[in-house]
Amino acid sequence: MWERYYAPTKLDEALLLLAHHQDEARVIAGGTDLLIEMERKLRTPRVLIDITRIPGLDEIRLQDSVFHIGPLVTHNQAVASLLLVERAYPLARACWEVGAPQIRNRGTIAGNLITASPANDTITPLWALGASVTLKSTRGKRTLPFEQFFKGVRKTALQPDEMLIDISFPAMSVNERGTFIKLGLRKTQAISLVNASAVVGFEGDIVHTARITFGSVAPTIVRALEAESFLVGRQFSEETIRGAGELASRAVHPIGDIRSPADYRADMVRVLTTRALRQLRDPQDTLTPGGPPPLHGGYGQGCGTERSDWPKNPAMLWGKTGGRFPSGISSMTAHTVEGDEPIHTTVNGQSYTVRGANDKTLLHMLREDIGLTGTKEGCAEGECGACTVYLDGIAVMACLVPAPRAYNSHIVTIEGLASGERGKLHPVQQAFIDRDAIQCGYCTPGFIMAGAKLLEEFPQPDRQQIEQGIGGNLCRCTGYVNIVRAIEHAATLASND
Repeated sequence: MWERYYAPTKLDEALLLLAHHQDEARVIAGGTDLLIEMERKLRTPRVLIDITRIPGLDEIRLQDSVFHIGPLVTHNQAVASLLLVERAYPLARACWEVGAPQIRNRGTIAGNLITASPANDTITPLWALGASVTLKSTRGKRTLPFEQFFKGVRKTALQPDEMLIDISFPAMSVNERGTFIKLGLRKTQAISLVNASAVVGFEGDIVHTARITFGSVAPTIVRALEAESFLVGRQFSEETIRGAGELASRAVHPIGDIRSPADYRADMVRVLTTRALRQLRDPQDTLTPGGPPPLHGGYGQGCGTERSDWPKNPAMLWGKTGGRFPSGISSMTAHTVEGDEPIHTTVNGQSYTVRGANDKTLLHMLREDIGLTGTKEGCAEGECGACTVYLDGIAVMACLVPAPRAYNSHIVTIEGLASGERGKLHPVQQAFIDRDAIQCGYCTPGFIMAGAKLLEEFPQPDRQQIEQGIGGNLCRCTGYVNIVRAIEHAATLASND
């Protein structure tokens, strides 16, 4: 799909590569959007510049009440950030709604912005939070608010030689509340039919400030300016909320497509607006036991019900790594088709030197060049989870990882879960046999990989964590009941082992 793959270890190296290759190059971090775009011929770069080996780009900082998010911060890292949950809850919530654990482990917030699809979930809350992006090239750097950065469907102000190096926005203050709501066709791996975000500031029971934004209803994110103005200076009553909902529905002129007719989207804008505002209004004492985690420093205290279903201990499928991929290299590497530089990697504890895979995905390299066919190709778009493997201890979709990213990395596949000379099965593998969780068997390797990483993270997971952990895995035989029971049984086996 590409001809040259560079992995710089310094930001300046990446910028020099961009300056040299210009339109022929694309920066890749998670690749969860870019590789699909390349497969569909929406983008056809000849050069990929992998920035995941550059240290220091995956930081979340709060400085002088302003958040700064680096270009390698993944969606799961945002979910795990207590600071973001407390003082930028709409963004944390949107990150939790993106894809599934394997996608959130690789996909970055910055990549979500650069793809610039109006259905991408993180753009809507960041727009409501008043975010800006900082772009850098060898010519210098510039900072643009979202209104200037986004130009249309999959179009931004990013120049060919520029790289997004920072996302910044004011942290929510003690008198502000915010939320994000997504309307999709299923719980995970869903593209938004409509999504909405609201950030409201109060003086007592009077609305002082309001920002309401919508995604998947126009070429770019839409702000409901009339609804915002209507809210300011009013008490947060049911009448006020309904009035804001009606005004918000007039702010959008959505298209109809295969996923939803236009009139339905317009009506859902009204519905999501009223739901979001009610969440921010309704008192927190209506929450059920076991609701949101305790907050610190007063931020989020006295909030409404927007955090009522926020997971206390979400399943990340990143084990004990904290979601950070090690650099693995000390100097820039290049893997080209014409040069056929070898990919030195470790798979299931064994060292491999692979040639002829520099333009392949990790999935195809594992199957075609190393001969490990347990990792299955289902959708090749990160939708089914059949190709789940561990990259440096973190569960990812192998179909969305370029093979050169495996250079100096450690990969574990389904063949590597069994241990010992006699190949003793992993507790999850044994439990799938004991509980009849294997049906046609095609999806089984991916489910087992997800389940095994979940038990590494939570030795005794509850039902909700199990469902979260396998949310990125699709069973076409519809046999989820036995799969869930098998993972529960595996936890028992592991504890008795």
